Amino acid sequence: MESRWFNLKDAAIAMRKKSASIKDIETRLKIPRSTLSGWLRVVKLRKSQKDLIHKRWRQRLVATRKRAIEWHNNQKISRLKEAEDQALKTLETIDASNPSILNLALSMLYLGEGFKKDTFGMGNSDPMILKLFVSLLLKIYLVSLDKLSCELHLRADQDPQKIKKYWSKELGIPIDNFKWVSIDRRTLGSPTYPHYKGVCVIRLGSIAIQRKLLYTSKIFCQRVAEKMRA
Repeated sequence: MESRWFNLKDAAIAMRKKSASIKDIETRLKIPRSTLSGWLRVVKLRKSQKDLIHKRWRQRLVATRKRAIEWHNNQKISRLKEAEDQALKTLETIDASNPSILNLALSMLYLGEGFKKDTFGMGNSDPMILKLFVSLLLKIYLVSLDKLSCELHLRADQDPQKIKKYWSKELGIPIDNFKWVSIDRRTLGSPTYPHYKGVCVIRLGSIAIQRKLLYTSKIFCQRVAEKMRA
């Protein structure tokens, strides 16, 4: 019994002889691969034809991967935009000029990033985090800039004077406040990424502020956790 695609057999064989892949024939003629496999066994391809089919397959694979990457990138952009919109809606409900809100923000920041023992301060490689730390100290506790002591922890190929200028400008702290630089000799011979500006540490001789921030953040966390369980 002839299959319903039998009238396309000659066309399929002709395409195969012209170096068409089985997938191309299947797609164009709408013939099941199982049927094509039986018909096309009789077609013996030259090496040049096999190489051409493989080359086309590689080209399609590259194009498919490119489209997949573009799709994923577009999806990521869409998700990031959605997250940003949600964040903005949340922030619209918060009074960022309220001293209590700002103090809580500083307390939570310190709980996550600040030094917990012996000294009051914070170290980070992210300028944004340290900018917030310094800004809130100046705003809430009226700390004077000359009371802030700064130090840098750098890799072996970084220029201390250049990095001092970078952090001084980013944080708005006088360069004279940067008293000490530590160089990690273990990094000798290992190039540093251009965006990495080392770790900047900011210290302030006020354990009293440290205690208040840590108590504020811990008590807040406990109260919220208790309410969530209630």
